[in-house]
Amino acid sequence: MELFSYMETYDYEQVVVCQDKTSGLKAIIAIHDTTLGPALGGTRMWMYENENAAFEDALRLAKGMTYKNAAAGLNLGGGKTVIIGDPRKDKNEEMFRAFGRYIQGLNGRYITAEDVGTTVDDMDIIHQETDYVTGISPAFGSSGNPSPVTAFGVFVGMKAAAREAFGTDDLAGKTVAVQGVGNVSYNLCKHLHEAGADLIVTDIHKESVERAIRDFGAKAVDVGDIYGVDCDIFAPCALGAIINDDTIPQLKAKVIAGAANNQLKEQVHGDMIHEMGIVYAPDYVINAGGVINVADELSGYNRERALKKVEGIYDNLAKVFEIAKRDGIPTYKAADRMAEERIERMRRSRRQFLQNGQHILSRR
Repeated sequence: MELFSYMETYDYEQVVVCQDKTSGLKAIIAIHDTTLGPALGGTRMWMYENENAAFEDALRLAKGMTYKNAAAGLNLGGGKTVIIGDPRKDKNEEMFRAFGRYIQGLNGRYITAEDVGTTVDDMDIIHQETDYVTGISPAFGSSGNPSPVTAFGVFVGMKAAAREAFGTDDLAGKTVAVQGVGNVSYNLCKHLHEAGADLIVTDIHKESVERAIRDFGAKAVDVGDIYGVDCDIFAPCALGAIINDDTIPQLKAKVIAGAANNQLKEQVHGDMIHEMGIVYAPDYVINAGGVINVADELSGYNRERALKKVEGIYDNLAKVFEIAKRDGIPTYKAADRMAEERIERMRRSRRQFLQNGQHILSRR
């Protein structure tokens, strides 16, 4: 990877490479954009094929957080950390404390949280070295497990997408096909069941499927069959890149709205479902409940206030659909445009402020 060329092309601000020989820490902190505020994004621990793959993942994820935070209306920029290692056997207290010291050294430019391969316990260790960490234990005034709040945000967003597709956000009687029944999507299924929706579910873990059948009266199908079921809404809540050349021809749903990240394998697949008339709720808009929730910790966590902010996902998606119609573009492009327009408005405001300040100084 030609790192500086990549950073210049996509306008990254900073990349910090961290190592601690004693603990085995090898981490990359990528800060994409802090126009709206300090960068917030989680710490991912993963066994990368090589260092180049780790850099690419950190940079890609940091940029994604810029767009997610901007679209969510948060006064936060985008950043991300990847730690190279096996989260099942390479973790130790010294590693996360050393990492916490690196975060502290950035003096608030970057705030972290848990992500794939890291936990609340890991964040608690980081918290021993820095206050620039969210998603810590409730004992420290944090929000705890973010899954239920993320699920609530997806449910709210699904209602907005349903209104766009069907003219009403009432989900009673609608059939929702849920791919994956993990922590987030189990809570999503609970909301859907209470709203009167009929559920079709699948998961690679048999026990997760059985729990959804038992608790919500869901119907189960094999993993490969979920794309082609007769349903109103398809909710991807597992792997990314599942909207692709193979799955699109199978889809019968009028709406795609789920918790998974990076649902479109490539941008062209967003174009394809747009041409089919499917209403797509862009993933980083609809699944922003988790980051909205942990961001509230920065003001002293208040769950009622956080949930009220998460309800704003409904209006955020309505804006995305409005921009898509206004500009004649697919919704995935409309989401990017909404985020970019907000960032650019702030940049213009800052430039104007600086120009006014220089004008006043010159007059003196």
